[in-house]
Amino acid sequence: MTPLRKVKKMIHKFTHENIFDAVKQVYTDVATRPEMGFHFPTGRSICEFLGYPKEQLDAVPPTALESFAGVGYPFRCNAIKTGDTILDIGAGAGTDVLISSLFTGNNGKVYGLDMTHAMHEKLHTNIEKMGATNIKALHGNVEDIPMEDNTVDVITSNGVLNLVPDKQLAFAELFRVIKPGGRLQISDIIIQRCEEELAEAKNDPKLWAECIVGALYEDDYTSWLEEAGFENVEVILHQDYFSQSDNASTRDIALHFNAESITISGNKPD
Repeated sequence: MTPLRKVKKMIHKFTHENIFDAVKQVYTDVATRPEMGFHFPTGRSICEFLGYPKEQLDAVPPTALESFAGVGYPFRCNAIKTGDTILDIGAGAGTDVLISSLFTGNNGKVYGLDMTHAMHEKLHTNIEKMGATNIKALHGNVEDIPMEDNTVDVITSNGVLNLVPDKQLAFAELFRVIKPGGRLQISDIIIQRCEEELAEAKNDPKLWAECIVGALYEDDYTSWLEEAGFENVEVILHQDYFSQSDNASTRDIALHFNAESITISGNKPD
């Protein structure tokens, strides 16, 4: 059976809410049962593969790292300055939130947004373990960010926006809450070919939760950010993220669609 046929076997009707429910279920498991293993790589080992420095990982509680499910190292964009206000979209158990708090320092502020209740609770726990006083956890999703306009200096996100059904709405929300001159640092999944073959597969919310079927072509990703209003949008790195998956089927499907992770920088005009 080809990878595409494996995908198509699981198709059924869906709603917008079904997708979010499926994503919440998967990431509830990542939060509460990180040892069970997933089709995508998790934990400290994938952090190391993606380029997180050892000293940053050592500064974060192991309970944050065990539920890490990011796809890149967005901090390579060097977007954060001391004293910045930062919003992490899809904060999860808190690895990037906690590292962001170190970059911005006590004079800055970090908001960690996540829609999965179990991740939200685990983030609270890890903030307490770290002893961080400049972090606030928010509950919600990127299609309706619970923040005022022009609030944050930097938006960071790691492996989340590919999971969102309405990406153009999400990108518009990013643009709304970021200050003029504010900066983006995003790592996410893209595909390089065969997007038309994903049309039917996008009717299965479970497959959205598995990272590939919600992914965009790279050119669409960057152009949609530009259409939202961002400028200087640049892909600074490609990584073979799915090569680290323990699941042979996932590796095959990723290869079929040339799926990989990218890290993107950009800014809102002054």
